[in-house]
Amino acid sequence: MNGRKLGIIVGILILVAVAIIAFVASKGAGGSKGNITATGYLGGEKAGLFDDEEIIRILKEKYGITVDWKKAGSIDMVKSYAPGPDFLFPSNQVALEIFKNGHAGDVRSSEIIFNSPIVFYTWDRIADALTAQKIVHKEGDTYFADTQALLQVVTDGKTWDELGANADHPSSKLYGKATIISTDLTKSNSGNQFAGLYANLISGGIANESNIGSALPRVKAFFEGLGYLEPSSGDLFEQYLKTGMGAKPIIVGYENQMIEFAQQNPQVWGQVKDRMRILYPEPTVWSSHPLIALTPNGEKLLAALKDPKIQELAWKKHGFRSGLTEIQNDTKALGITGIPETIDAVISMPTAAIMDRIIGDLQ
Repeated sequence: MNGRKLGIIVGILILVAVAIIAFVASKGAGGSKGNITATGYLGGEKAGLFDDEEIIRILKEKYGITVDWKKAGSIDMVKSYAPGPDFLFPSNQVALEIFKNGHAGDVRSSEIIFNSPIVFYTWDRIADALTAQKIVHKEGDTYFADTQALLQVVTDGKTWDELGANADHPSSKLYGKATIISTDLTKSNSGNQFAGLYANLISGGIANESNIGSALPRVKAFFEGLGYLEPSSGDLFEQYLKTGMGAKPIIVGYENQMIEFAQQNPQVWGQVKDRMRILYPEPTVWSSHPLIALTPNGEKLLAALKDPKIQELAWKKHGFRSGLTEIQNDTKALGITGIPETIDAVISMPTAAIMDRIIGDLQ
């Protein structure tokens, strides 16, 4: 064998060896599942986003990340934490602060990735009745609700008849008292934030150590009067759609839920959009979604989720406003009427210590 042929054979063998090593290395790092797998817990309202094939592909192909997630209520995930996951992805900063109070040493980094305001979901005839009562008003295509007035109607025990919701519907009456249904505040973020908003309004400002003692009995009475509460915002929204106005006349949810539903279910949306109403409370509270990175894999996921394309998809397909100051959300891109460009009437949540006290009282 001459030197030239020997050189070619050696070159081929080297290339084969390199290919084998690369293949084995890719398998050891996850192979077709990406270079790393980030495991963790996230609020149910983000399940659709993490099931999105486009987002899965970007995370895998651009960042080498596969996300292995389980659904959990925001309060549940931070209260029931045991070491093991790479990340927690609750739906408000209160959950983050509660977690830090007990596990500060476990947090490598955290950052707000998405935002979504707390809203009320209801139905056309209820929105019309509340508009006639001047509790709801419409600006352009957007409905706004006087939060304090709406809560007062509920705590006063007003019936749907008294509010005029049955006036033009004698054959399909709404029975009983007006109510607003939330998730279980001891487990789920939307219920927890609604409780914080309610505590603020009956305290005459931000609920704090000086006034929470007098507010707690009223908060407790309100939520205990609702009966069984769903543990997840996603489950409550699904029940709102399935069981309709009689069972779920007004619910507490996130703005993103209707946007995501409309984008993911265009045919069903076409059938129900004229009956569904989204009411923007004045004031409302922001649901800020911080990713809590607990390991290097969690930190890599945090960085990847700030990708501009992922942020764009999160807004256009799933309704999450960006948590990043450099990214703006265009409501016209949604093709849905009634979504305001900005959310201005916002009140701050009580501190984590106050919310922990409310949770403890209701637990």
